[in-house]
Amino acid sequence: MIYHIEGKLIEKTPTYAVIDAGGVGYVMQISLNTFSKIGDSEKCKLYTEQLYVRDDMPRFFGFADIAERNLFRLLVSVSGVGGTSALLMLSSLSAAEIQTAIATANVAVIKSVKGIGEKTAQRVIVDLKDKMGKSDLSSEIFAGLNNTLKEEALSALVMLGFNKLAADKTLDKIIRTEGTGQTVEQLIKSALKNL
Repeated sequence: MIYHIEGKLIEKTPTYAVIDAGGVGYVMQISLNTFSKIGDSEKCKLYTEQLYVRDDMPRFFGFADIAERNLFRLLVSVSGVGGTSALLMLSSLSAAEIQTAIATANVAVIKSVKGIGEKTAQRVIVDLKDKMGKSDLSSEIFAGLNNTLKEEALSALVMLGFNKLAADKTLDKIIRTEGTGQTVEQLIKSALKNL
């Protein structure tokens, strides 16, 4: 499985991007959110997901960040939601809007996406509500948010002897309340005050 592709951006449209990596042009289907985040840069890095429509026909999806890819993975795990539908949801709504709609069981928001009917919207809510956490933003979805800094801080806290699960929850809480503009050192210091 390919984790990410990084290379020269050859072509970009609101539905796909072509990245030249090592002399091979990879066509990645993308959401409008990823399209906006890519911008006009010459180099591009997309986190990838591969789905098989049939055994012999893989489709590649690219995401500007890990958080969007994680949400895509959750969405396609729901019966009746394929890659195209999940990408359409991620193009119509932000990751936070989808998460909030699921957490609050707001069928109307999910149903507002073209091609998503009431039964599918209800199934998305029922299947994913527990996976996303009861009330706060799930680290499973937003793991990509400042992921490297969080991982480094978590690793340091575990090496200092703190429980990994407690440290992880504390770091998630700090990132939610204080934002993502912190250094690793600031994250660790904040976590030490709260552990």
